[in-house]
Amino acid sequence: MTAHLLRVVFVNRYFHPDHSATSQMVSDLAFHLAGRGWEVGAITSRQRYDDPKARLAPRERVGGVDVRRVGSTRFGRASLVGRAFDYATFYLSALLAMRRERGAVIVALTDPPLLSVAAALASRRVVNWTQDVFPEVATALGLRAPGLLRRLRDWSLRRARANVVLSEGMARRLGAPRSVVRPNWADAALRPLPHAAADRFVVAYSGNLGRTHEFETVIGAMRELPEISFVFTGAGAQLETVKRAGLANVEFRPYAPREQLGESLSAADAHLVTLRPQLDGLIVPSKLYGIMAVGRPAIFVGAGELADFVREQGIGVAVAPGDVAGLARAIRALAADRKTAEEMGSRGRTLYEERFAPEVALAHWEEILREASR
Repeated sequence: MTAHLLRVVFVNRYFHPDHSATSQMVSDLAFHLAGRGWEVGAITSRQRYDDPKARLAPRERVGGVDVRRVGSTRFGRASLVGRAFDYATFYLSALLAMRRERGAVIVALTDPPLLSVAAALASRRVVNWTQDVFPEVATALGLRAPGLLRRLRDWSLRRARANVVLSEGMARRLGAPRSVVRPNWADAALRPLPHAAADRFVVAYSGNLGRTHEFETVIGAMRELPEISFVFTGAGAQLETVKRAGLANVEFRPYAPREQLGESLSAADAHLVTLRPQLDGLIVPSKLYGIMAVGRPAIFVGAGELADFVREQGIGVAVAPGDVAGLARAIRALAADRKTAEEMGSRGRTLYEERFAPEVALAHWEEILREASR
């Protein structure tokens, strides 16, 4: 059925066995296609998201995917200057590797930002898979971004066969031609698991605590809720900010291995999702899909498209940033009425199965790539 299809090569700074969100997305899709008989490659770095000094094998065949790991500097995320060097050297190495794949359909993600520009220079058969909108994200966070960067980005999007975005709001913010809305998904193994009944209601945050997320409201609410247990699983630029609050009702854990993610997510009664309001439409937190998959209600701190989605679908509660009292009140209400919380989680699981399960998303991706290969 797929023998006539062109080779597909994914380009992202991280790939299996890395556990970062974009790595899991691109690895899932690559392995799925390889299992379906597609010829699949990946161009990535030799690093891990949380370990820039890692030295993964330069060439490897994993799950039917030909993985080429190119060289780059290894300064990591500690400084913007070091990160810029890591980006620049990866662009160059990836560009040279992509030029060797000029007969393939190149699927370029957005780590590092503006990877679409390198892909456009290397090939005319490009599908851009936008996970966040740069340089608008940088500008929203108060960083200066030359207008040239946006013009280069827009040029590369115009040259692409398709531009895949995560939501209608992102499609509007990006304004790219040939846009296709295709949300992310969660691990196929995730499903609701029972957890031991406890007197204390457990609210969790799982994943990256990055600069794009809003934690001031969360910290304020945690101070007002000594009777609630909070668990933070993950790492990121704002982890120390949360730790410095010094609250006795908060526990910190490292990233959960993917094979244990279902148990980790199901151990909580509800999950936090946060996003600074100026980033609405520029980023879509992928952790929401995992929360829905395990049948737990989402507590979203933010505004805009995602807040409307959570409210309209009845899968949790949404609170405006800065509304500490409102967030504390919402959490107390869920803790006092666990039946309502369970119903929200159940609706989330049903919606996930209908619209966001891997089998739904991956089938749509096959259609996108078939069209791009023509």
